[in-house]
Amino acid sequence: MQIADIPFVTTDWSKIEPTEHKGERGTSHWRTGQFGSIRVRIVEYSADFLMDHWCSKGHVFYCLDGEFHVELDDGRKFTLTPGVSYQVADNAEAHRHHTTTVGAKVFVVD
Repeated sequence: MQIADIPFVTTDWSKIEPTEHKGERGTSHWRTGQFGSIRVRIVEYSADFLMDHWCSKGHVFYCLDGEFHVELDDGRKFTLTPGVSYQVADNAEAHRHHTTTVGAKVFVVD
C-alpha cells in the first residue's frame, strides 16, 4: 500500500452516514472514508452474518467489538476478538467473513 498525496485530516465517524450491505445471511453497515486510493471503513456486522462471496482484496481488519470469523478458501479458519487483527495482500488468499450469535464491529483499511 502506498499512501501518498493525502493531507492530514481527522474523521468523525459518527458523522458519516452508514450504508447497508446484505450478505448471504444478515447485514453489514459501513461508514466509509475515501482518502486518495485508500478506503477506510468502520463496519458493523449483524449476528449470523455470512458474506455472499469470496474476497481476494487486500485488507487490514482490526476487531473493535464482538466476535468475527474469517475462513480462507484453503479451509483455514480464524476468530477475531477485540484487539485482534488480520492482514492479507491483494490476490494472496481468498477469504470470507461470518459472525455467529454475536455481531462484530471492525476497522478496515484497504
